[in-house]
Amino acid sequence: MSPLKSKFRDTIQQLFVPDVTELPPRRHDLDWLRVLAFGLLILFHSGMFYVENWGFHAKSQYRSETLESVMLLIQPWRMAILWVIAGIAIKFILAKITAARFIYQRSLRILIPLLFGILVVVPPQLYVEMTQNNDLSMDFWTFMQEFYNPNTQVFDKYSSGIWPHVDVNHLWFLRSLWKYSLVILLLAPLLNTTLVTRATNWLMNRHITVIVLTFSLPLFTFSLTLEGDDTRYAVGFTCMLYGYLIGWHANFWHRVTALRIPLLITLIACASIVITFYNMVWLNPEGKPEWISAIGLMIYNIMRITGIFCAFGFGYHYLNKPSARLNYLNEAVYPFYMLHQTLIIVIGYHLTAHSLGPIVEPTLVIFLTTIGCFALFELIKRIDVLRFLFGLKMKKRYRKSITFIGRFISAVAMLVIGLEIIF
Repeated sequence: MSPLKSKFRDTIQQLFVPDVTELPPRRHDLDWLRVLAFGLLILFHSGMFYVENWGFHAKSQYRSETLESVMLLIQPWRMAILWVIAGIAIKFILAKITAARFIYQRSLRILIPLLFGILVVVPPQLYVEMTQNNDLSMDFWTFMQEFYNPNTQVFDKYSSGIWPHVDVNHLWFLRSLWKYSLVILLLAPLLNTTLVTRATNWLMNRHITVIVLTFSLPLFTFSLTLEGDDTRYAVGFTCMLYGYLIGWHANFWHRVTALRIPLLITLIACASIVITFYNMVWLNPEGKPEWISAIGLMIYNIMRITGIFCAFGFGYHYLNKPSARLNYLNEAVYPFYMLHQTLIIVIGYHLTAHSLGPIVEPTLVIFLTTIGCFALFELIKRIDVLRFLFGLKMKKRYRKSITFIGRFISAVAMLVIGLEIIF
């Protein structure tokens, strides 16, 4: 490569690299919060099997409207914090590798598990859903043959996610994470500019109330103007942007740590208001003015941001230290995330048929799902092919011929699903 081309390439690459003079050390608290947030998914999605008014792929015979109020304690911020952490992580990654390497690693780590997940991990959820809805009368293995048949009409009533009747279910997070990662990469030259840095610095020096309201307002706007999944996706991408902007801002972390108790009190107050709105307005909206619901939505989004800041404050204060347990759980997060909902639905579906009661059944669902995730992870981490399919680094080194074949197959798979997601 000529010196001119090399200089041009380096200049372009520098546009995507954040200012590494501000690069903080490894943030173990963020690793812990990521583990804990994904751990909440087991409890939350177990709860989805039992709530009365929220849609899910399958339901227990024991349903509770009261449980919805309990789950609202974490519902506003449980996914938002994962998006913010993902944005922070992207900034760390771009400080260390090239943009091209970022695209390759991101695609390999996300698209391969996503493809494996929608073709192997997710189908049992659809089988249970269709069976419980009396839309299916066949055994699971016959169902799987139909599932892989592109010309089947068995699934005409059910939505598609990536291909006809092939839905992403809970793996929507991976699909969106990949897309948003590419968008953040494209925006990185703008996000790294002095202008954006100064604007972020200015905001981070305001009163914490101003910061919370500023971050809440776009999310509130989405809640008012968008519906269904569109709201979820807009909130996710915006929170990812927030993470990229605030991740290295030392003043932000010191302030949320110092204010963790006031943030917790505010979070509890917001949760009380949101739960009240849910039961008095949102469950029975007839005859209620729209402005009342709008107030509730604003409090909901303030609670979302306050919950993130509160978790960050406590995490930075108590969890920013390495441990062998964290290393284990960090590796387990991805397989747990991919497997947990399928285990919940399959286990819950079979248990609820035995009328075990509203205490024994959910206890067993949570216990067996957790044990199942740990057991399957212990298997996955010992087999290189499974490690690869579940987004973990392979441990062994293979011959060049095998490596070439593996990379070629992976590239084709990533291209197929990547183009489908984009277009």
